[in-house]
Amino acid sequence: MKSDPARFITENTAVDAPPHVPEIQLHLASEAHELWLKTEAELEALGLPPPFWAFAWAGGQGLARFVLDHPDCVRGKRVLDFASGSGLVAIAAAKAGAVSVTAVDIDPYADAAIALNAALNGVALERRSVDVIGSKPAIDVLLAGDVFYDRGFAERLIPWFAALVASGITVLVGDPGRAYCPRERMQALATFEVPVTRALEDSEVKRTTVWRFASASPNDADAGLEGT
Repeated sequence: MKSDPARFITENTAVDAPPHVPEIQLHLASEAHELWLKTEAELEALGLPPPFWAFAWAGGQGLARFVLDHPDCVRGKRVLDFASGSGLVAIAAAKAGAVSVTAVDIDPYADAAIALNAALNGVALERRSVDVIGSKPAIDVLLAGDVFYDRGFAERLIPWFAALVASGITVLVGDPGRAYCPRERMQALATFEVPVTRALEDSEVKRTTVWRFASASPNDADAGLEGT
């Protein structure tokens, strides 16, 4: 199983469209799949990280919807989809006319899911399975769906996002009200009511906001970024 992530994904998911982004097809897990029922400990015993790639999270759905509805935010631009998961947001950016899209996720299963899902939707994506936090990629726009769910992760992301913005890169974030989202650092662009699964979230609909990260502090200069 470890040696063939693509096979594992196709055997444990079904092709479906996220409810808020019906234009896009993804390999998704549902209550009908054993993967849905496995605990994190059971997954670890199988050598699998948590399968974030198997679900269309609210932040990603909202951000993908925004990109498709407002294609000018990515059209003709170089885009990086950070913590891409299923590749939903990256696929939306490609469909909206981005000149190039790089989907980044450190999980090798996510990398395989992104490849499968890109093929499903007939789009070309570059994929990178590396930790890019702290780097300065050669892009115009960074997209990040649902990334502020963990305090430690947020503490790494906020200064990096701020430095990217200070260097001229647009950072757009989709967030469904996660505890560590730095709302005071961002400008709200749109809000969506996104259908989700109660088994994953605390409700059947999550109010999801698309934010533009703002850099207002002189400490947000790009001196700490590493070129890639």
